[in-house]
Amino acid sequence: MGGGDTGMAASPTMGMAAPAFLALWAAMMAAMMFPTASPMVLAFHRIQSGKRERGEAFVSTWLFVAGYIAVWAAAGLIAYSAALMAERLAQLVGLTAEGAARLGGGLLIASGLYQLTPLKNMCLSKCRSPIGFILTAWREGRSGALRMGAVHGATCLGCCWMLMAILFPLGLMNAAVMALVMLIVFAEKTLVWERVAVWGTAAVLMLYGAAVVAAPPLLPTYRMAASGMKMEMPAMEKSMPGMPGNR
Repeated sequence: MGGGDTGMAASPTMGMAAPAFLALWAAMMAAMMFPTASPMVLAFHRIQSGKRERGEAFVSTWLFVAGYIAVWAAAGLIAYSAALMAERLAQLVGLTAEGAARLGGGLLIASGLYQLTPLKNMCLSKCRSPIGFILTAWREGRSGALRMGAVHGATCLGCCWMLMAILFPLGLMNAAVMALVMLIVFAEKTLVWERVAVWGTAAVLMLYGAAVVAAPPLLPTYRMAASGMKMEMPAMEKSMPGMPGNR
């Protein structure tokens, strides 16, 4: 996306105010994360349905979901704040399209490296076992359901946050990239040999990131940023009477 008169090569927030960005973020998270979170939600729902049938105290599954959503909404606020800071910093240093793309390549490499960390492995192991989570994190009552949803959301966030981060250099509204990330997360959480998905994704991200650092045009958002800057130059020249061609 063009950066307007800020001198930025691309706009991480796409020029959106916080409410619009968070609405987009919520839609993306619903599309990408709920399919992979559904086994845990269904496990919680089955337990509560059993309690209801036996005449015992039960709570709505929506309270569990609300706790999960709250964590991802907070992550959206952090992502928006980070994107705003990135825009301001890019404005100060006059970041070019090539520079922005190389930073994006660095983020891809960092995301690949995160795939191999103990934190990723710990969070993924918890996300892959709904029964294990139920046995170790069960809490009674409405507040307990909210807390369980929030804990599961935090675990899911710890597992996938760097995969969400690559949406910024690859395109927040790129449906193909969103679908790819969803498939990666689904494979990591459901395949019998999950390490194949994890290590394979790490290798692809690091190799692609290194290629982008070496050749910025390989990044999908590079062409949009570069074309946006070219379109801005004539407008800037017309607005500056001292520039050649404006006399």
